[in-house]
Amino acid sequence: MNRKIRILTVSSANMDFVMNVRRLPAAGETMSESGSYSFVPGGKGANSAVAVQRLGGESVFCARLGNDANGNALKNLYIAEGIDTRFIVMDGKLPTGLAAIFVEPSGQNRIIVYPGSNTGLTERDITASMMCRPDALLMQTEIAAVTVLAAARHAASRGIPVFLDAGPADPDFPLEELPPLELFSPNEQETLVYSGIDPSNPQNCLRACMRLSERVRARFIVLKLGGRGCYIYDGKYYHCLPTYDVPCEDTTGAGDTFTAALTLEYLRTGDIVHAGKYANAAASISVSRAGAMPSIPTAEEVAAFVSYNGVEL
Repeated sequence: MNRKIRILTVSSANMDFVMNVRRLPAAGETMSESGSYSFVPGGKGANSAVAVQRLGGESVFCARLGNDANGNALKNLYIAEGIDTRFIVMDGKLPTGLAAIFVEPSGQNRIIVYPGSNTGLTERDITASMMCRPDALLMQTEIAAVTVLAAARHAASRGIPVFLDAGPADPDFPLEELPPLELFSPNEQETLVYSGIDPSNPQNCLRACMRLSERVRARFIVLKLGGRGCYIYDGKYYHCLPTYDVPCEDTTGAGDTFTAALTLEYLRTGDIVHAGKYANAAASISVSRAGAMPSIPTAEEVAAFVSYNGVEL
């Protein structure tokens, strides 16, 4: 395929309030902190849409932003990235979504999300966005389950492959109601929530994937295992793909980068194992930088990383 792969992301957009802390305060404790804080563009959907564009795809984003300072700042940023923003609705009633992110010295993060305008995304918005004729639909579960189901069904009825990042975990999400997916990708915590099995070792990864296959009709299940890389299962075979040794600055947005890179590279090559290695490389760059969206690499940066580290894709 000579033209760029067009990926429609229907999902969330937030402004992230990132706080670097030594530790979390105890109940009732007021703690003075010398670390830095910042407002950074984020949201799982927005991170993925930006990743698709930076990694060489044609990114179309369907979302709702508040008609406020944060919303206008975010939309202008997406435009500057080159993303197709025709299907972003500026909501006059609900504020732009906000994520409060606590980043500890280890790079581990804890996130509280205020959905705001993300809850206003409608089936009408989704129907309109399908006019872009995408090669694939990419989503997360940071928007309402009914909206995820509606978008997946719209895409499936048009023969558009659906890629679902299973984050954040929602124990009540009706996985069985999803149409057939091309890919379903939870992280470790989400795997535990949806399968009841902690993917702490290869044996448990296989058991978890088999359990998930009973709930989700997906061509591939790809477990995101953080510093251990990823685990790919197609119903018959599995592949354990280790990640790369990099200093961990901040894990925020790394999973979004991984799934976007995996989706795009799989669509470009048709090789899920190759795509998994490529996604591991992109996510490794992401965790070595601070912030969600600022940490997302470009295609050139991934190529340089692969070359420098002697990665065989």
